[in-house]
Amino acid sequence: MPRLPALCLACLMMAARAAAPDLILAGEYSGQDVRGWAMSEKLDGVRAYWDGHQLISRAGHPFHPPDGFLADYPPWPLDGELYSTRGDFERISAAVRSADADWAGIHLHVFDVPQAESTLYRRLATLAAWLRDHPQARIRLIPQIPIRDTAEVDTALHAIEAAGGEGVMLRDPARPYHGGRSPYLLKHKSAHDAECTVTAHHPGTGRNAHRLGALTCENAHGSFRIGSGFSDAEREHPPAIGSTITYRYRGYTKKGTPRFATYLRAHNEP
Repeated sequence: MPRLPALCLACLMMAARAAAPDLILAGEYSGQDVRGWAMSEKLDGVRAYWDGHQLISRAGHPFHPPDGFLADYPPWPLDGELYSTRGDFERISAAVRSADADWAGIHLHVFDVPQAESTLYRRLATLAAWLRDHPQARIRLIPQIPIRDTAEVDTALHAIEAAGGEGVMLRDPARPYHGGRSPYLLKHKSAHDAECTVTAHHPGTGRNAHRLGALTCENAHGSFRIGSGFSDAEREHPPAIGSTITYRYRGYTKKGTPRFATYLRAHNEP
């Protein structure tokens, strides 16, 4: 068999990737009036989009669930998280990025039906009706709780965090689904998180000599260092320069950079 030109090999690789879905992205809750909005738990899973034909990541890479996992999925899009239970992120992340891993307990937990019409509650009711006729589908609806008073937001956050959860999501149910950063979808956690691009590695000292001590990261808030939160394995094999990572932080410095930035995880797309 003749060797394919490099360009054709690249084309074959790209063919396995769908166009990145235009997902709705959350802003930060900072005391906005959210009375009348819907509240749900922020699940610590892996974002996934069912386009009606295949399950893909936020970057458009297809997931490869085990045989039967996608049985009884509807022929229209769903947006949600591949998730099992609190505190299980590492296993979920490893499982969904392997073609032959164990997906036991993992379901697509859905928070919106992008192409359905009307309010968030009506859109989710469309999926609820489908699930009544397809009870074996590996799909769960994320409960949405109407907010009567903004004090309920902090009460729910404290209860979820005390139980090992990550935080809460707040959504204006009257707004239609649309891609991009939205002021009508907000996340609320005691410690914020954000993404940045790795631009440099810095060697450590003492017990971290000859491996990563810190890295420099850059995003809309500028360039800053992150030196904590890494496991020994991550210091031995740090996130690559040019890759995207998620970090946690608590507010901003006077210069506008994240305060107490701590490494959380790398974004290793399947």
